[in-house]
Amino acid sequence: MISVEQAEHAGRAAALGTVSLEEELALIRRGTEEIFPEEDLVDKLVAARRNGRPLRVKLGVDPTASELHLGHLIPVLKLRQFQQLGHQAVLIIGDYTATLGDPTGRNKARPPLSHEQVLENAKGYTAQLFRFLDPERTEVVYNGQWFGQMRFHDVIKLLSHMTLARMLEREDFQKRWHGGFPIGLHELVYPLMQGYDSVMVRADVELGGIDQKFNILVGRDLQKEVGMAAQVGVCSPILIGIDGKEKMSKSLGNYIALNDSPEDMYGKTMSIPDELMMQYYELITEVSLTELDALRRGLADGSVHPRDAKRRLAREIVQRFYGAEAALGAEAHFDRVHKEREVPDDIPEVALDPAALKDGRMWIAQLLVRAGLAASNSEARRLVVQGGVRLNGQVITDPDLDWPVESGAVVQVGRRRFARIILHA
Repeated sequence: MISVEQAEHAGRAAALGTVSLEEELALIRRGTEEIFPEEDLVDKLVAARRNGRPLRVKLGVDPTASELHLGHLIPVLKLRQFQQLGHQAVLIIGDYTATLGDPTGRNKARPPLSHEQVLENAKGYTAQLFRFLDPERTEVVYNGQWFGQMRFHDVIKLLSHMTLARMLEREDFQKRWHGGFPIGLHELVYPLMQGYDSVMVRADVELGGIDQKFNILVGRDLQKEVGMAAQVGVCSPILIGIDGKEKMSKSLGNYIALNDSPEDMYGKTMSIPDELMMQYYELITEVSLTELDALRRGLADGSVHPRDAKRRLAREIVQRFYGAEAALGAEAHFDRVHKEREVPDDIPEVALDPAALKDGRMWIAQLLVRAGLAASNSEARRLVVQGGVRLNGQVITDPDLDWPVESGAVVQVGRRRFARIILHA
């Protein structure tokens, strides 16, 4: 029998029951905020071992964008963990649910996406997710396979399983209702659709963030109503972004993207607050439970310096995506740029046409946008006001600055993003 540490680091799917039941539960509990009901999970794991039938572990993803970040990855890594324990992963691509948009945590309806947009986004999703999941143990289904075949009578029948009072138990709906924000009827359908997915794939376990608890409970209710054994919910905490304040989000700019370069991934990790380190260690890395306990004790008693712990965390995260050599290279780059205050050698160049300048000058916000360092003029202004912009090493604080453009000048945003301005005649 392999040890729990070996199971944690296994890069392949293990046979069912390779580790003891106690070790299996310890692995599943890692990075988990709530398992409901946990006694049902124990019963399902025991039955799986007795009958030699892996559990069907469901994760649904809605491809509402093309770029994923570490927050999206948390339940995917939990699904990988179940695979390594010998269970069957069921990945549902929500090509129909994504066109509605999950209302969870929203104070207004999401903008609708076309089915074509969703399918295009799904290509990028699956490519990124299969960097971590074993394709041979992953059943991929699109929920359009059943929702696309439904007649209006079928929709009414599905709606009959839910009351308005039950739906308004959701905290986010309550806030919008009492705050006078509109709630679209289509948003009330979303939890039912997610729950119906569990019926269609006969899920034993459903994974998701803790904000998905209501939707997972709806799946349990629907399964019971059709005479099916109810699934168990395994919910992970919400990953806080690198700002240490809000949920990791692309719109807030506090995220680490799955396709970030090793250097950016390392540098962003080094910027997280010390108190968040252990959450990232537990949720993102493959550092063993035994090592994590020792690290917690070391940080608490002062025998481990937070800086050293964070540098290891950054290496562990980069290594998971790009390998050990890239992690060491990213650390060397960080030391050169940030510790030694050197400008990196490979700064991207941005060509400007002098004819496009007004008296040889350019508004600083426009310059940042043209250099690809800000997505919009408003974002650029905010970066300047926050003191996050430098020209040739000097902090810029005036968002209305008309800068006399110099060829070869270096523009810097934050600690990791650079551009060299080149004037072409």
